[in-house]
Amino acid sequence: MWVVHIPEIETRTNIAHSTLGSLLLLLAVGAIAGMQLSGPLADRFGSRLLVALSGTLLAVATIGPGLASNAWQLGLALAIFGFGNGALDVSMNSQAVLVEQAYRRPIMAAFHGMFSIGGVVGSLVGAATLALGWPPVAALGGSSLLGVAAIAVCTPRLLPLSAHPRPEHHEHAPRGRYSPRVLGLGALAFVLMLAEGVANDWSTLQVKEHLGASGAVAALAFGTFSLTMTVGRFTADRFSSALGPVAVVRYGALLAAAGMATVVVSGWLPTTLLGWALFGLGLSGCVPQIFTAAGNLGTGAAGADMSRVVGMGYLGFLAGPATIGWLTHLVPLTVAMIVPLVCALAAARFAGAVRRPATRPVTVG
Repeated sequence: MWVVHIPEIETRTNIAHSTLGSLLLLLAVGAIAGMQLSGPLADRFGSRLLVALSGTLLAVATIGPGLASNAWQLGLALAIFGFGNGALDVSMNSQAVLVEQAYRRPIMAAFHGMFSIGGVVGSLVGAATLALGWPPVAALGGSSLLGVAAIAVCTPRLLPLSAHPRPEHHEHAPRGRYSPRVLGLGALAFVLMLAEGVANDWSTLQVKEHLGASGAVAALAFGTFSLTMTVGRFTADRFSSALGPVAVVRYGALLAAAGMATVVVSGWLPTTLLGWALFGLGLSGCVPQIFTAAGNLGTGAAGADMSRVVGMGYLGFLAGPATIGWLTHLVPLTVAMIVPLVCALAAARFAGAVRRPATRPVTVG
């Protein structure tokens, strides 16, 4: 909802594109701060409480950009919005790990599939409110009310602090530090989310520049990527259950690499779209396996581990589009797509990082 209203909010606050770019950095800084704070708090007070608090904050903060009338107000609103978003990212993934443990089978990717559907629904609803002439404050205000209501309804059904495991064996790494396993998972999240960030920001422009397609046709690249990403997230759990998380990451990353190689060498629109589709399908199940592994390290600080891994992945998501932008000063955009190709190959090589020891299931009820 925020993204589709950016042009209107930019006009309302009378800021330039360059100023908006700087303000978006505040959103990113707020998100990283929220991620790092929420993990340890989830370990202490339980992820259910943190989901309730961060989700409510994010829902309320959604209206902030719509109320802003100048640059500093928008900057403050985006920082708070980012903080709530980052805190919710960590706390809801920590809660999802508990639910997955209670189910005794992989379900994490399906949660991420719902996240993808939420993005699609939000963009469609936002487009509809724009078509109806609603001001941003009305559309974002409605989103705030729905978000608060959803949190109020869902929170009592989440698992409490008592469901958080207290493992008997801990990693030989002091709390508050990045253990080798956390660093490994974080690095894997970094390269995979870097590749995903590149697709989000550059897929449409790649098709438009490389093939000379119109804007409407070029948009199909991101559409096919998003579609296969969503479909893949709803099927990845079955593969994880049957083959294990390492296989999902390794072969998924190889499929993504094959897709991106197709994009780089293709000069025909259907083949290029196939490449972006394979790229999305390959990446779809990888990150959920990383987050599940991060929540099952057995350190006694699952929330903190999750916050570190998610934070490193988010840095990759931010770094990818920027890296491609810098490279386009030196090479054509399609050639710069070798970066996500290499990232996918690296993820396949080090997929073993998601291998995790068996954990005792959580007993609920």
